[in-house]
Amino acid sequence: MSFRRALALAACGLAGGSALLSAVVVGKQPGRGSDADPRQGSSSATAPPAAAAPPGLLLLPPSASCPPAPGWIERPAANSGYWDSNWDRREPLALINLKKKNEETGEEELSSRLSHFKAKATRHIFLIRHSQYNLDGRADKDRTLTPLGREQAELTGKRLASLGIKFDQIIHSSMTRATETTEIISKHLPGVKKVSTDLLREGAPIEPDPPVSHWKPEAVQYYEDGARIEAAFRNFIHRADVKQEEDSYEIFVCHANVIRYIVCRALQFPPEGWLRMSLNNGSITHLVIRPNGRVALRTLGDTGFMPPDKITRT
Repeated sequence: MSFRRALALAACGLAGGSALLSAVVVGKQPGRGSDADPRQGSSSATAPPAAAAPPGLLLLPPSASCPPAPGWIERPAANSGYWDSNWDRREPLALINLKKKNEETGEEELSSRLSHFKAKATRHIFLIRHSQYNLDGRADKDRTLTPLGREQAELTGKRLASLGIKFDQIIHSSMTRATETTEIISKHLPGVKKVSTDLLREGAPIEPDPPVSHWKPEAVQYYEDGARIEAAFRNFIHRADVKQEEDSYEIFVCHANVIRYIVCRALQFPPEGWLRMSLNNGSITHLVIRPNGRVALRTLGDTGFMPPDKITRT
């Protein structure tokens, strides 16, 4: 791989991430002779000179190609700005047929038709990482919570109850450690229904960038887990249904990889960056999805309600 190609890959992101970088710092500014564009013919004498790179910067060509992103990742078009308002495919303008005219006047009754598709309520998503569990278990059923993990779940349940919020439901991963965490938390939230799902099981969502040496799943694991975790995001993380009148408060008890990926996708950050974050056991992450589709991160991995000697990240 040539030096220029390596720089182009670094700017684009190894997995098709943001290509906002337009210049890379190098030790020496390239010479003018060998790096001149060979396609410039005699017309170069009349064409305006290209902007010179400042000392110490190498401008990357706009045509530098980036590796394609996985097929299940949909990125907004380059000219659509930094925020895709239709990220959850529930943007009202995208749900109506703008070509349909009123039969009598021939004019679009846009405002009245949009009201039928506009969300009215805000969704509050509380993402809880499971508590500490037995790492020596060979099968999932053997990876039960440790005594400390059970204490952590109690503390998380008490914290959620102290918020004074009427939670609508608890959706949890079907893995043992998440199920046990849910059972302990739910004791502090009586009457809140619980739903188990395989979509939220732990896995490898997407190859992280930058990569790490201590964790290297096989490519097939990204292929299988990535599509499932993306399906979990699309199924659970979106603006409120049009029929929902009041704000909702939902708890999702799952896993660190799943939560970090969901946060990146919800905020429209490059999903390959999910491993740059770290989450403690029993931590609380709070996402808010407004009726207009805007997303805000209230808290990320909060464990401030736990004594320092109870905090772990295993």
